[in-house]
Amino acid sequence: MTDQTTSSVAGHAASGSVGKEDFKVIAASSAGTVFEWFDFFLYGSMAVVISKHFFAGVNESTAFILTLLAFAAGFAVRPFGALVFGALGDIWGRKKTFIFTLTLMGAATFAVGLLPTYAQIGVASPWILVALRMIQGLSLGGVYGGAAIYVAEHAPDDKRGLYTSWIQTTATVGMALSLAFIFATRTVLGEETFNAWGWRVPFLMSAGLLGITMWIQLQLNESPVYLKMKASGKTAKTPLRDAFTNWENVKIVLVALFGAVIGQAVIWYAAQFYTLFFLERVLKVDGPVANLLIAAGLIISTPMYVFFGWLSDKIGRKTVMMAACFLAVITYFPLFSALTSAVNPALSKAVASSPVTVYADKSECSFQFDLLGGKIFSSSCDIPRSFLARAGVTYDSVEAPAGTLGEMRVGDQVLPAFRGNELPAPELKAKRAEWEKQAGAMLSAAGYPLKAETDQINIPLTIFILVCIMTFAAMVYGPMAALLVELFPARIRYTSMSLPYHMGTGWFGGFLPMTAFAIVAETGNIYSGLWYPIIFAALTFVVGLLFLPQTHKRVIH
Repeated sequence: MTDQTTSSVAGHAASGSVGKEDFKVIAASSAGTVFEWFDFFLYGSMAVVISKHFFAGVNESTAFILTLLAFAAGFAVRPFGALVFGALGDIWGRKKTFIFTLTLMGAATFAVGLLPTYAQIGVASPWILVALRMIQGLSLGGVYGGAAIYVAEHAPDDKRGLYTSWIQTTATVGMALSLAFIFATRTVLGEETFNAWGWRVPFLMSAGLLGITMWIQLQLNESPVYLKMKASGKTAKTPLRDAFTNWENVKIVLVALFGAVIGQAVIWYAAQFYTLFFLERVLKVDGPVANLLIAAGLIISTPMYVFFGWLSDKIGRKTVMMAACFLAVITYFPLFSALTSAVNPALSKAVASSPVTVYADKSECSFQFDLLGGKIFSSSCDIPRSFLARAGVTYDSVEAPAGTLGEMRVGDQVLPAFRGNELPAPELKAKRAEWEKQAGAMLSAAGYPLKAETDQINIPLTIFILVCIMTFAAMVYGPMAALLVELFPARIRYTSMSLPYHMGTGWFGGFLPMTAFAIVAETGNIYSGLWYPIIFAALTFVVGLLFLPQTHKRVIH
């Protein structure tokens, strides 16, 4: 890009006019970011299937939690990717860093499609899977900041929220695209073939999307703000030191993290992923049907990201985002309760008419999560609790006197458990199977369904509830890119904004599905996992209200 072009773009920014270059920048940056999110979310969208192939040999609940831990591993390393690629973005330039991270993500995703399963190579398989997820996470740690900054530095000052909101839609579009690929593959190959090997197809097909995306990116010029800094010799030589040894900048990083990003992260991941896990694991909706319901909600809610980005240009980023946090805090419990009634009315009716209780000595109760997969839950408390956790049945725990034999109560029916701690493994297995057969029959007689009946789902109401939940995500996420760009100076912008964003989304958002599911498995309450997003959304609301500035009128060029 020449100095003349740079001046032209700067002129657009000052005047608020929109040119062909602006549209090209938005479209190309969005396409690249869609690809990144598509790759990253393929894994999360197939967590139930993947758990069966890579975490065999442990109980079902533990296998699923381990799958979610592998999912979260990609998020855990995102702050480190943010530091590395953020610094490179301030030194190398926005465009070069963006293209490099795209390539890295594409290679890791393709490799997942080729990875042998646990049955083929044993314990090496899940470890390699976790390593590939970490490579994806490192890559994603660099791509978002590059795309957001690239668009923001081209945008007119009074339309920065609108322009960057298109980047904010890409995560939702990427997830919807991944669900569409999965659904199409399931439909063409059939459920049995998909579960056997067809799940690999979307991962392998991502190579074609990478080629198209790379071709688009190579047509773009570098950011005009970066070119101007480079021409004047003002680019950062040591962006990490400049960003994180300056206390004034560190304070802004902390305010961005606790006053904006953490709340955005838990609300967004509750909308996009926890709803999917809740439908499949808790409400027993068939995988393809759950994917279609989520995809419908995503399609309807995606334009709202652009609307709330535009609105933040008018009334302020902080105003829109704090409203989202407040609404999430006060409505999550009633919304998810309504979702249960709409999706699985038989389950909702059974919970109301025949509540389940585990009556046991609390000293015999274990935490229902085994990281290494070698622990056997065989006390008279653990046997009913582990069965109910796998079955996705909500229950209350009632403490019995010390030494009391645990029992499962369904309405007025009682099924005593047994103590299997000292039984030989074959005898324990046989006795547990017989007990669980009786327990299943008792639940079935009380009206607890084995799965949600598709013809009983109130589809319009279900989609409406999902759209409500996803609207909060659009409110808090739509203005986020513009807010972060406006908070930090240009020479250390990539480094400064990438760390709080990926720390918040990677650590607080990425660990939401795994943590929430573990809370549900431990407490027995299908809604208890919602405390995780509610607590952190409330924290962001308080911190943001007190310390986050309004930034929408700042000039960043």
